[in-house]
Amino acid sequence: MPNGAGTVLAPGDVASRPTRVSAASVARACGVSAATVSYVMNGQPGVSADTRRHVVKVANELGYRPSTHGRLPDPQLTRVVGLILPNIVNQMYTGWAQHIITATSAEGFEVFVATTQDDAESLAQVASTLAARNVDGVIIAAALREDSRALRTLRQKHIPYVYLSRRSEHIPGDFVGIDDDAAASALMSHILAHGYTEIATVIGPRFSTASLAREQAFVRTAAAVGVAISGERKISTRLNSDGGLVAAEKLLGSRTPPRAIVCGSDEIAIGVMEHALALGLRIPEDLAVVGSDGLPHSRSRLIRMTTIVQPVKTMAERAFELLLNQITTPRTTYAHTVCEHRIHVGTTCGCPPDPAPA
Repeated sequence: MPNGAGTVLAPGDVASRPTRVSAASVARACGVSAATVSYVMNGQPGVSADTRRHVVKVANELGYRPSTHGRLPDPQLTRVVGLILPNIVNQMYTGWAQHIITATSAEGFEVFVATTQDDAESLAQVASTLAARNVDGVIIAAALREDSRALRTLRQKHIPYVYLSRRSEHIPGDFVGIDDDAAASALMSHILAHGYTEIATVIGPRFSTASLAREQAFVRTAAAVGVAISGERKISTRLNSDGGLVAAEKLLGSRTPPRAIVCGSDEIAIGVMEHALALGLRIPEDLAVVGSDGLPHSRSRLIRMTTIVQPVKTMAERAFELLLNQITTPRTTYAHTVCEHRIHVGTTCGCPPDPAPA
């Protein structure tokens, strides 16, 4: 891809694949009949799961693409789906990617992974690249609230897509996520129950519907009990630990630093905690910090972060389930799945240690 267009990881050596490969060539390479290749590529029954996976793998490696004879591409043919992530630094995204890859593999699909660094131009370019490669569908966890160019590209090419965690406010589509408003409200209520009144919030980019919803719920929940969170204490930053560190430098370097920082992601909270510890502050004795996402390392007995746990595996599998449904049975309606979240209570909020394993 051109410079600045994001990072793309494709299955196999896609760039070097030949442009024309026959079904007979695939059959010979697999040691099966041409009819078997046809059954697999057209989604017909009568082929075992192991044989189907083997044929799809070899066909993809050889670059086999059945002729569409002027018709719209049959979504059963390429057996490749796209996954668009903001980055692969945040372990929330790598967790989703791993579970999606596992789910797609079980159905004989490969995954073309792309990252955007939350840049609108990169997102638009990635969508164009995926469309040019005739992927069967796309799971997008990097949607921008106000920018719908990428989604319009996919729709114009008749490529189905599913929103994961965040979505565009202008173009409808299948969605899988949690109730960000309820989760953020519960997290802030937990902090308020400790008696903290000097509170700051740090979220990801506000062009993410998930991040914005969390910030709005944080502020509203605090205001409901008379705790005002001023503008300088509401920070939007990058969705990684570096973003949290930058936010912490600003908040903890002010004349009136907060007593508690409520974060919209675990990775942001990790960055906040790292900077606080570098200043010699104790957590939670001097500064309470909580996150959202519920990553395994955050909940470990080493960190013991209080956080909102998202069901990563369930969300990933449901996203592919919805996408596969669209691929095999195109429809004009949209399905929204709100997955159940929970609060994991650690010690970073001020609660006493739990002797039970995290």
